Amino acid sequence: MKKILLLLLVGIAIALSVLVISSTLKPPTTPDKTPITQPHREDKIPSTAVKSTPGNDDYPPILHSDLYEKPIPLTNGVNTAGGEDSPFITIDGNTLYFFFTPDVSIPVEKQILDGVTGIYQSKKLANGTWSDANKVVLQDDGKIAIDGAEFVQGKKMYFASVREGYSGIHWFQAEYANGKWSNWRLADDALKKDEYDTGELHISPDGKTLYFHSPRAGGVGGLDIWYSEWINEEWSQPVNLASVNTAENEGWPAMNSDGTELWFTRTYLGSPAIYRSRLIGGSWGSPELIISQFAGEPTIDSEGNFYFVHHYYRNNTMLEADIYLAKKNTSR
Repeated sequence: MKKILLLLLVGIAIALSVLVISSTLKPPTTPDKTPITQPHREDKIPSTAVKSTPGNDDYPPILHSDLYEKPIPLTNGVNTAGGEDSPFITIDGNTLYFFFTPDVSIPVEKQILDGVTGIYQSKKLANGTWSDANKVVLQDDGKIAIDGAEFVQGKKMYFASVREGYSGIHWFQAEYANGKWSNWRLADDALKKDEYDTGELHISPDGKTLYFHSPRAGGVGGLDIWYSEWINEEWSQPVNLASVNTAENEGWPAMNSDGTELWFTRTYLGSPAIYRSRLIGGSWGSPELIISQFAGEPTIDSEGNFYFVHHYYRNNTMLEADIYLAKKNTSR
């Protein structure tokens, strides 16, 4: 159990760092050497996979706050019998980005060749359901990559990637134009990845503060949340956010639309849980437990609803993962 939880807490972005991509790896091709058409993600889910539901969940999410309604999984346009993870909701609540892989039991070095693992996008429909998700292409034709840990602000996306031509994991940046993401380029230097060991990140709504998790020296213990300020056209020396960090792992930071709430994942009773800290008098207050039991990576829309990933476990084995929604309780 300890080994499984460690992998879960480290997350997709750090798990990818164990993979070294060589320029000799190529995606599948047809006999005439042309790339195979992008497969549909559900076609790659094992035929033996059984969809997990709240009704057969051995460890359902536990809500600890009456400020929110009972969390529910999103509709089929997003969730499948595969693994949906690392959600990011846009401020308007109408576009959801997430990481998908068809079989969570497959090692990452094989996922990179399945043609479907990566970042997906789904649109919220008028009836409250979600459209069929489409893969966000962030790599040149004929080259392979696994992308994840996405953060979107306006027309800019930061994402972590393991890709052909690079060793280990790197941060990239892409721009949204003409209805698609393009112009992706290395962003390690801009985020000072090598210097600060920058993990999954979130930039404040005003663009002035970068929050990220890192195991770098000087922390309280394990993964900690750090922040840097945008000064003189670069990110400043990071500071440990001591008011929210403990000897447990803290990471995967996210903020609400006005920058007054900092949400993050922390280990609680042996599994990931979601906490929230409020900005009080210019300082982050004592974190409050919001939801526990295999719940993590929160992301919040402008109405105060939050989305998160829930991992289904049975007999110490992760079966799959889904994106859940906990609506703000408007009666409060």
